[in-house]
Amino acid sequence: MSRRSSRSPRPSAASAGPCPCGLPAPYRDCCGRLHRGEGAAPTAEALMRSRYSAFSVGDAGYLLRTWHPRTRPPRLDLDRSLRWTGLEVLETTGGSAFHTEGTVRFRAHYVERGAEGRLDERSRFVREAGAWAYVGAIPDPPARPAGDPRL
Repeated sequence: MSRRSSRSPRPSAASAGPCPCGLPAPYRDCCGRLHRGEGAAPTAEALMRSRYSAFSVGDAGYLLRTWHPRTRPPRLDLDRSLRWTGLEVLETTGGSAFHTEGTVRFRAHYVERGAEGRLDERSRFVREAGAWAYVGAIPDPPARPAGDPRL
């Protein structure tokens, strides 16, 4: 996610609690196995969900490992005052096992110092050597003023 900070209590690798990504499987069987290196995300959406979960549990190592080397920061300091509280996947394009690129538009909810907030992003992913990697956020096009004839 383009916001490069997050932190909440980290579930143990054996956690039977729900996965932060919003899918019904327990964390240990869902994103937890990807975080532990026991598999790779099969789609761009699965990688995005696992990265959201990594922000939720404070796994900076996984976030860096799944960031494309061309855009990856040298280090990642997660913000301990931010707690991720929910994820909505709004749209995906490409990103399947048959694609080499994909995008995922999502809304991530968080609480920071008692105030609720949300992050809306369209993320770009590429698949190289069989593994999906996060490239970065795709900026929204500039808004046009009302009455603009190009609408």
